[in-house]
Amino acid sequence: MKWHSLRNYNLNGKTVLVRVDYNVPLERGQVSDNHRIKATLPTIELLLAQNCKVILATHLGRPEGRIVPELRLNPVVMELQTLLPKRKIIKFDDCIGKEIKAVIQKSPGGTLFMLENLRFYKEEEQDHPIFTHALAHLAEVYVNDAFAVSHRHHASIQGITEFLPSLAGLSLEKEVENLSHALHPERPAIWILGGAKLDKINLVQQALRKADRILIGGAVAFSFLRAKKIPVGISKVDPHSVETALQVLRQRRSRKIVLPIDFVVAESFSPTAKTKIVKYNQLQNNHIGLDLGPETIALFKKYLYQARTIVWNGPLGYYEWAAFSTATKEIGRFIGSLTATSIAGGGETAEALHKFHLDHRLTHVSTGGGAALEFLAGKKLPGLTALERNYKLFRL
Repeated sequence: MKWHSLRNYNLNGKTVLVRVDYNVPLERGQVSDNHRIKATLPTIELLLAQNCKVILATHLGRPEGRIVPELRLNPVVMELQTLLPKRKIIKFDDCIGKEIKAVIQKSPGGTLFMLENLRFYKEEEQDHPIFTHALAHLAEVYVNDAFAVSHRHHASIQGITEFLPSLAGLSLEKEVENLSHALHPERPAIWILGGAKLDKINLVQQALRKADRILIGGAVAFSFLRAKKIPVGISKVDPHSVETALQVLRQRRSRKIVLPIDFVVAESFSPTAKTKIVKYNQLQNNHIGLDLGPETIALFKKYLYQARTIVWNGPLGYYEWAAFSTATKEIGRFIGSLTATSIAGGGETAEALHKFHLDHRLTHVSTGGGAALEFLAGKKLPGLTALERNYKLFRL
């Protein structure tokens, strides 16, 4: 991929609009997980060190073109201020307009600004050219440091690159570089697919092409067992996932798939339910499978120990409850002890690894949920394609 990079572009004293993804969880009016904010700090600090005026633009939640007071970016600005205590941040109550432009123009180099929630305008998600032009009018250069939304055809991701020289941010480049290892792996390559649904057929097909073994966990495992006509009790399955599993099992490459051999089951869906371990083919009608059993964990470790590249998408059990988090935690810790390149992608996977403080033990945990999965599935992301197109347009 060829695009303009922060490392080789003269930005000294420029006004730069940086698209970040600060769509972070809030609890009681405060940011409860700041990993996405932290990921953008290297880009922000590099630009400020070059005396740039840095305008941050993001969305938060799904206001659907309406002003929703609970989705204003004030808590995000407060969190960013704690991470950059020596920097003054000017926060606007809108994201376009002459008044904003005037304040930016009058401010000295090295000033940091935050625009209001982009999605308060429905035109953001519509990639509307008038809104796009109004955003671009605020700056001289655009930087995309929001890999997590680079699979969207939105004004601040795709359209703006038609108007300004556009660069890849450091966090975005890091994401692409690390996720690319999954598509060009060192062998043996082991993929782990978990989570609730087998709804990303392109990702599964990519795993069948790229992996030497595919370890199946989470509720996804029950779709495969049901497809093989093995009883799964009242464990979570959906018809679409079973149909997908059937398609996969008919392929010659399906021999790469490794299914669980035992489960932790309960008779009620509760964090305090009484549990027991049963073989994969001995689930009773009243059993709910909620985690992988010890024999499966040992089997998965045997395969992972041989790996040079590991790609992980989806938790291995109902990790939100302590009684059913063992497989996700144990496999996470084990992968962290290996020398293999380990890449985790997908929102729930990252959430689980952060929850158990295992993210720093893997080579890379992607900040991009859907974007990471589409990239791993081999799809072209509009945000990345726009940067490549812009490179050809502005390379002189």
